[in-house]
Amino acid sequence: MGDRPSIAVLPFSNLSGDPQQDYLSDGITEDITTELSRFSELMVIGRNSAFQYKGKAVDLRQVGRELDARYLLEGSVRRSGDRIRITAQLVDAMTGAHRWAERYDRELHDVFAVQDEVVRAIVAILAAHVKRAETERALLKPPAAWEAYECYLRGAEAFFLHRSRRTKASLYDARRLLEQSLAIDPAYARAAAMLSWTHLHAYFEPFDGDYLSPAALDRALELAETAVHLDARLPQAHAQLGHVLLYKHRHDDAIAEFEQAFALNPNFIDYRFARVLSCAGEHARAIEVLEANIRLDPLEPNVYAFTGLVGQAKYMLKRYGEAVRLSRECVSRLPNLQWPHLLLAAAYAQSGQLEEARKEAAEVLRINPGFTIEGWKRLAVYREPKDVEHHIDGLRKAGLPEG
Repeated sequence: MGDRPSIAVLPFSNLSGDPQQDYLSDGITEDITTELSRFSELMVIGRNSAFQYKGKAVDLRQVGRELDARYLLEGSVRRSGDRIRITAQLVDAMTGAHRWAERYDRELHDVFAVQDEVVRAIVAILAAHVKRAETERALLKPPAAWEAYECYLRGAEAFFLHRSRRTKASLYDARRLLEQSLAIDPAYARAAAMLSWTHLHAYFEPFDGDYLSPAALDRALELAETAVHLDARLPQAHAQLGHVLLYKHRHDDAIAEFEQAFALNPNFIDYRFARVLSCAGEHARAIEVLEANIRLDPLEPNVYAFTGLVGQAKYMLKRYGEAVRLSRECVSRLPNLQWPHLLLAAAYAQSGQLEEARKEAAEVLRINPGFTIEGWKRLAVYREPKDVEHHIDGLRKAGLPEG
């Protein structure tokens, strides 16, 4: 497990009797995970790995072994009208012994104070197991109103679903909720960062007229810069800004923003950093970053993104056989996403498997009938012209239309 004590925050149970309230218990779980992650003395298991156990009856010691976690935090949320009850207990995953438990009854507008108390209590207990416990907390700036927070949680959940469904309706649903959150609290940095992501998604995925639209990219940049301005200590804001800057061909600035995010939170995970590195020509480092992310979040359900990006780096290193294997795995998980098919088509073509390459090219055109290599060049945000040509060469060999 390493020198740092490791902890996983398991999904808090929704005891409200209404499945529509899951977003609340999930959001509180994620917020507590985020707050704990700011302590460099702790190794906090990634949110996605912990959420694999949502709604399941589990043996806590087995969960501890599977996640390589020394401690587990579990709890529940019950909402009734304008009141909320949060229970939490800390378990030693090695022995199954309960180390601490508490119950909090609050008005909804005090939910941030509840999270604060929970984090304080947990860290105080874990402090005995570290040589130097951090004494200063750097909490996310809470929104001014409960309604803004609730809209953000709903919007975040909707965007997570959109990344699986990938429809215009799912994108617009997430965007509407995030815009509503910002309308209530214009200073809410997390909502601005995620709203930026929805506009960037529309820029590089063919959902509507924002596909390859400079205005959509500018809007994503404006929102990301706003998020950083509102809360310069929010890792998600710096990461989102870094991702947008990549599409502005500002590679060094993009890397700097991601590195700032990791400096603020040593447990922060964002697979998009690997894409930035690969596009900047640092393909080997991109693979290292992805492997480190998998160690922190071993059960990441979106592992297709990790494998696909490793495949991209392998392609650029001309290791086409490995690129084919990884891209094929990515395509099997996300058959309606354009970029893995593009990568697989190019990797097949460079491997001399032209029949398979043409089948993948047909899949690209199924997803995006208007696809052209000329249009795709706007998304080929590699620093080095030779890397752009390398990828285009594969697409041409696969038979994709030029323009």
